[in-house]
Amino acid sequence: MREPIIILSEQEIEKMRQAGRLAAELLHHLGQMVAPGVSTLELNDEAEKWTKARGAVSGPLGYHGFPKSICTSVNEVVCHGIPSAAQVLQDGDIINIDVTPILDGFYGDTSKTFLVGNVDAESKRLVDVTLECLKLGLAEVAPGKRVGDIGAAIQQYAEAQGYGVVRDFVGHGIGRVFHAEPQIPHYGRRGRGQRFQKGMCFTIEPMINQGVWQIEVLDDGWTALTQDKKRSAQFEHTLVVTENGYEIMTLREGETFE
Repeated sequence: MREPIIILSEQEIEKMRQAGRLAAELLHHLGQMVAPGVSTLELNDEAEKWTKARGAVSGPLGYHGFPKSICTSVNEVVCHGIPSAAQVLQDGDIINIDVTPILDGFYGDTSKTFLVGNVDAESKRLVDVTLECLKLGLAEVAPGKRVGDIGAAIQQYAEAQGYGVVRDFVGHGIGRVFHAEPQIPHYGRRGRGQRFQKGMCFTIEPMINQGVWQIEVLDDGWTALTQDKKRSAQFEHTLVVTENGYEIMTLREGETFE
């Protein structure tokens, strides 16, 4: 039996705004470090230092045994890549950085795929399409609409571009806990699933592959790769359902997402 969906109070939504803003600032900070020659462990260590300096805690660290403070997923890694000193970014790579600081007990969760140096046109197109998938998913959110509307919009667009939509990992409810109901698949059919209500808070985080949608997980129990070893991209925002639509929680002060 699934857990009940939590409806956040106005006070809790404000806490989520603060946590989300911190997550957005952290992601922006790390993005400025992305360059050939930088190791993913350097990104992780800076994230941990930066987060602690602001009175927050790194949500991923120790979560079900995850060993690091952020996820760094390079090229064919779909998600949950583990930062390492041995993994040094190369010119032409793409990297998704996924951050989740906890501030005053609330989780701010966001990710972005960054280009490393001179990236080929095919990979740039993948990243652009994935970003558009997130925007199309967000546009489906309003009270009375359904979870399946998000997945249908994303799947229709991504597959029309010739890409695969990952099924194994989905968006999720979030607040005082990292992963909660509702589950938000990035594929599906319109008119299906939970109806959105004002005060529901969750992530949309499409993972889009250049090739097939199937993935495999390495023996470390975390690192997920595309089955055909083609590249994958991801973008993620945390949002809350409002009276007429939605509000993105994971934006920096004054930032817009259109």
